[in-house]
Amino acid sequence: MTAISHSETHGDMAEKPMTISEYGAQKALGIIGQSGKENAGVRVFIKSGGCSGYQYGMAIDDRELEGDTIVHDRGVKLLVDHMSLSLLQGSEVDFVENMMGGGFTVNNPNATSSCGCGHSFRTDSSQSPDGEGSSGCGSH
Repeated sequence: MTAISHSETHGDMAEKPMTISEYGAQKALGIIGQSGKENAGVRVFIKSGGCSGYQYGMAIDDRELEGDTIVHDRGVKLLVDHMSLSLLQGSEVDFVENMMGGGFTVNNPNATSSCGCGHSFRTDSSQSPDGEGSSGCGSH
């Protein structure tokens, strides 16, 4: 299996499996520019854990792995692995700033509940994967 790429379009955004907000793109492009990695993008992934069952993860990555879905949106390359894509379908990466600082977040229409810190979530009121997720928000 090879990577699947979705280029920028100015028409119907519903075709893209994932997007990034304008402010999120500005912040991501700044961080990517400082990374020193050519052709890098933002890898968005899901892992088991957190107090709600799944946790979001993000990293600057210059590798396109087999099975990745690659989305180009607002000048940013988003990379999503095959296993995470179903849980992230239709999501928007954003950057938020508040009194506690700033950071990237995921606005995920598939999440049916999330913890108070916003770093973990659950879908369809399902049980935590592999019995994980009973620890608190400070467990990241």
